[in-house]
Amino acid sequence: MKSAPSLVSLSLEAVQNELLRGEDVLPDVYELPAHLFDALVVRLPPLSLHKLQNEMPKWKQDECDAGDCFTNGRKRARNGSFNDTWRSLYKQRWAELVDQMQPADWQQAYWEMHLQNCIDEAAEVALLPSFNGKLGEIRISEAMLKFLGYEGQTDTPMSKFSKLYQHCQHFGHYMRSLRLQNVLCIEETCHLLKNSRLESLVLRWIRTKEHVRALCQLLLQNRETLTSLEFIHCKLPSTFVNAICAALHVKSMQSHGIKQFSVHASSFLDSNTVLPSEFSSFLSSGRCLYSLRFCDVHLDRNFAELVFNTLLDASSDLSILDLSDNEIAGWLSSFTWKFKASTISSTGAAKSLASLRVLNLRGNNLHKEDADNLRHALVHMPALRTLDLSENPIGDDGLRHLLPFLVEASGKGFPLADLSLENCELSSNGVIEFLDTLSTLDKSLSSLSISDNRLGSHVAEALVKLMGASVQVLNVGGVGLGSSGFRELQKVMCNSLKLVKIDISKNRGGIESAKFLSKLIECAPELIAVSAAYNLMPPESLTVICSALEVAKGNLGLLDLRGNNLDKLANDASMLLDLQRDGRLRIVFESSPTLDAPYDDEP
Repeated sequence: MKSAPSLVSLSLEAVQNELLRGEDVLPDVYELPAHLFDALVVRLPPLSLHKLQNEMPKWKQDECDAGDCFTNGRKRARNGSFNDTWRSLYKQRWAELVDQMQPADWQQAYWEMHLQNCIDEAAEVALLPSFNGKLGEIRISEAMLKFLGYEGQTDTPMSKFSKLYQHCQHFGHYMRSLRLQNVLCIEETCHLLKNSRLESLVLRWIRTKEHVRALCQLLLQNRETLTSLEFIHCKLPSTFVNAICAALHVKSMQSHGIKQFSVHASSFLDSNTVLPSEFSSFLSSGRCLYSLRFCDVHLDRNFAELVFNTLLDASSDLSILDLSDNEIAGWLSSFTWKFKASTISSTGAAKSLASLRVLNLRGNNLHKEDADNLRHALVHMPALRTLDLSENPIGDDGLRHLLPFLVEASGKGFPLADLSLENCELSSNGVIEFLDTLSTLDKSLSSLSISDNRLGSHVAEALVKLMGASVQVLNVGGVGLGSSGFRELQKVMCNSLKLVKIDISKNRGGIESAKFLSKLIECAPELIAVSAAYNLMPPESLTVICSALEVAKGNLGLLDLRGNNLDKLANDASMLLDLQRDGRLRIVFESSPTLDAPYDDEP
């Protein structure tokens, strides 16, 4: 039989309802004893908590800051206690996001996400062919209002939050990040968000003059605070780009405050021989510019060369340059002629390159000549840590062009640590020569990916040497190791492995891949993640793997065994499931939904 609620519980519920209806009971609430005030706060819905916190008189704030509120056996400052309550409300609504963020102010985070949800909901209505009204008049759904504390109510207090403009009016000043579709990129949106102080803005499907006109107004409103701007699926000819960059210019700074500028999967600029003036100024005068990304935007070599040459004389401390998924073969030919005799130096030809830490050139149809040109540019990037050349057909000759730079960088103690060469049409001969050189360097790479190259089993011996060096992250998925390759890999020395993550998937290793996995688990105490998917492991592989896991003393947290049909072996699979019960180890089978993806075994 369900127990009757206490008098205190009923009283707190009554106060909660009074607050929700807008009754003026706050003066009495602030007079409550600390333990009752505490109990009330943790049960209030968001709107009531918002009102209670924002209208709190100074004497009550001082009292709570002194630790006289929220007792529960210990004194806690008011800000921290309210923050915990807002985090709890955030988790109730967006549980999948709460562990991915650590905001200083959970109240701000809550209302920012709530208003973003309202804006997204309004966009769905505005996209309907039948819609011809004002955005601000779009009604907020009952489901959305229920999250705030209104459930089945139709009285006056609820009507204060029934439309989009009311939510923008009350919570717009909490907005720091905004995602905006083109249908909402109109002047009315600028008015609705006039109180916002945006720091990050993501725009989708911006394609017309009307979109850009409204966007420029929004940028003008927020240019003092905006630091991140991203365009996705947009059409941005030179005239649009000039207008956008002009709107970002802060006269008092003679520059702009943008730190991150990104364009993805869009049409960007025209096929001009010069950069638009405002865009060129944006690149050259951006002292705060930290990250620049032009990914899959149909760039050709001329545009890439213009951007690169502009950055050479820029005043920024650029750290990330991403030109992936374009067609820029030959873009560095003129740079090479200028600086071909240079060696690595922090005071080289270009001050902007000296700060570059990440260079992503993935998927640009670069060939061996481009790799040779790149080698001469890399010597002017003494801070470079990450280089991605994947999905470029540079071949073995291109790889050999890069070796002198890697040797020189190691000898001078420069920090290049992460190199990706996936699907670069490399052969075993070129990769063996490359790996043997890496293994002899005083300071070698800590992360290397050579996956999806047709290397065969002959590369295994060189891999054993590399694993005995300093490599911590290694991806050799889909290189054709086969059973003989995994048999050779088992010769790795136990006392030298520093591996943290390894991918050996798609190699058709059979039982030998399971034996190598067993050796890894035993000999790599720092190993936290292994992908051994799609290796045609036979049923007896489970016994081999389980035996290693049962005696393992490391920190392995993820083991991917998809594509081996091992979860169909109920008895042995249960052994693996038992090993997961302490919560540290996660084993992924076919039935694990989060990592499911189609797989094509053809090389």
